[in-house]
Amino acid sequence: MNGILNVFKEKGYTSHDVVARLRGILHQKKIGHTGTLDPDATGVLPVCLGKATKVCDMLTEEHKSYEAVLLLGCETDTQDMSGRILKESPVAVSEDEVRECLAAFVGEGMQVPPMYSAIKINGRRLYELARQGVEVERKARPVHFYDITVLDMELPRVRFSVACSRGTYIRTLCYDVGAKLGCGGCMESLIRTRVGIFDLKDSRTLEQIAASVEENGVPEGLVSLDRLFGDLAEVVLRPEGDKLAHNGNVFHVSYMEKRSRRDWRYLQEVRVYDSEGRFVGIYYYRDGHFYLKKMFY
Repeated sequence: MNGILNVFKEKGYTSHDVVARLRGILHQKKIGHTGTLDPDATGVLPVCLGKATKVCDMLTEEHKSYEAVLLLGCETDTQDMSGRILKESPVAVSEDEVRECLAAFVGEGMQVPPMYSAIKINGRRLYELARQGVEVERKARPVHFYDITVLDMELPRVRFSVACSRGTYIRTLCYDVGAKLGCGGCMESLIRTRVGIFDLKDSRTLEQIAASVEENGVPEGLVSLDRLFGDLAEVVLRPEGDKLAHNGNVFHVSYMEKRSRRDWRYLQEVRVYDSEGRFVGIYYYRDGHFYLKKMFY
């Protein structure tokens, strides 16, 4: 089975737990997730099946959107409510000050990843070191917040939405906002609402997926590989070009079933299908020929 499932990860599950459950539901070994989501967090977790595991790294790079609740006046060792409380402080800031502070984080910035994270330093996961009481220096990494919008506020709690680049920790954003306001802060809850083309409203729980497999033999909502590249132009081959494409070989534009009037010199990447409509892969154009970039056939 090949494709991507938009799984709604429930609270208490790790990303690895989700993959393990799906292996049992689908009776398939080749399954991979597209980046970790904290056990206490919920929401969108795209999971790749079969040949789609080739795009796990690509989905990890996608922009992501979240809804979070920031709890001001509380600092924990994990930067969220799953950790040990380190300090509690009175919250003597106004709603306007909170809004201005959050708005100041929009754009390019640097973020120091938390100790309780899956990042490796010298071959060890940071969370493994943190559980042993060891803290090591972490280098700040570039992040980009495309949008931060306050949804509602009843201090000390602030619910907000955020769209950001990969590798961004919303826990750390909450911590940084609390530090900047001078009262401390941590993340009380987190929902991932979007990863690339995968939206929360289309996600399905593991129980829903299991029920659809039991009823129909296939999981409901399985997204085909080529859907990920829907913004690329489509090239369909004539039968004579099928063997070339199936083997990942270069092929000339004359093997195309249909040619648009666009100037191929300015076309960078395309989705290539064989004469029977099967998705072959992503190719790029140069000097009258198409060259393979990534094979999915």
